[in-house]
Amino acid sequence: MPPALKPIPLHREVYDATVVSPPEPEVYEATVAQNPPNPFGLVGRGAEWVFGAATLTLALSLLTAVPFGQFLVLGYMLEACGRVARTRHIRDGFIGVRSAARLGGIAVAAFVLWLPLYAVSIVAESARIIDPAGATAKTWEAALTVMMAVYVLHVTAALVAGGRVRHFLNPFAVPLLALRLFRGGLYAKCRDRLWDASKELRLPYYFGLGFRGYLGAFLWLVVPLALLGQGHRVPALGLLGAALLGVVVIYLPALQARFARENRLRAYFEVLAVRREYRRAPLAFTLALWVQLLAAIPLYVLKIEAIPRELIFLEGFVFLAFMFPARLVAGWAYGRAAKREKPRHFVWRWLGRLVVPPVVFAYVVVVFGSQHLGWHGISSLYEQHAFLLPVPFTNLDGK
Repeated sequence: MPPALKPIPLHREVYDATVVSPPEPEVYEATVAQNPPNPFGLVGRGAEWVFGAATLTLALSLLTAVPFGQFLVLGYMLEACGRVARTRHIRDGFIGVRSAARLGGIAVAAFVLWLPLYAVSIVAESARIIDPAGATAKTWEAALTVMMAVYVLHVTAALVAGGRVRHFLNPFAVPLLALRLFRGGLYAKCRDRLWDASKELRLPYYFGLGFRGYLGAFLWLVVPLALLGQGHRVPALGLLGAALLGVVVIYLPALQARFARENRLRAYFEVLAVRREYRRAPLAFTLALWVQLLAAIPLYVLKIEAIPRELIFLEGFVFLAFMFPARLVAGWAYGRAAKREKPRHFVWRWLGRLVVPPVVFAYVVVVFGSQHLGWHGISSLYEQHAFLLPVPFTNLDGK
């Protein structure tokens, strides 16, 4: 009889086993070695910034010789003050330096290419004086006409290509322009590029900001200056006007900085808010007041004698050299107060108040004397360089 089969168990015993997971692979962060700064690149960018700053200064100086251009200059300085007040960085006040460098490069390149044309024109003029009907004079005139046409085409082609200096140095600029015309779409591209460049200048914005900045400051100054102008007739009115002007110039720099930061005309009349801001940065506000008033005093020397109309941009350059840094300091002071929440100790607040009267008194005395020394007379009182337009308007007769 065969042996009996053993029953198969219906379950298996399960033993606990420790499962050992495989070790995770080590992950190393890949670090890319940074390239050392290129000294030539730093020098190039620095040179570009300096050239742009010089170009921008020259352009603003030329605008100060134009009546409506003066509102653009004032608007630019108020915008610079407002940006510094918002960001608390002086470097943010230099607006459009890179763009000015590019425009300046275009002007310099076009001028250099114009020099041979100017030399040929001198020779052609000399030949025309010596022998007006001679063959030499006609030859030089024909050469001048051809060079002028080539110059206009080359400069136009360089501007269409992008306006970089390398585009002006490209001898094949005109053939490339013809190729772009053949491909089509050049007009639309140039139109859009010109529109973008005009929007980047923001001329309507700067004009509006300058006009409203002028209006707000003028409303504060008109009554004290009108009374001060009557001081030679009624001394009591002159003393009252001097006292009112002294009070106004204490608050007006901070009020103008507040207007520049918030871009609201109503900010000119928020005196209590300015007083609260002063409590948080008294020494900074006092420094800004000293700088702005002292920077305006030397400009009154330029009123002693009339400047020729063709040289009035030099007066604008002097104005920018003195007043633009003062605007930046005013924005910095207001921004310094905005980042603090608690007022400073009363010792610092009263120390700032005690050093204000000397500079205010000196400024009022200079303003009062300007009506007797200036070539505009009493009307020179309303030419407040520290708060209003850069330089006085020239007479229509150019004197």
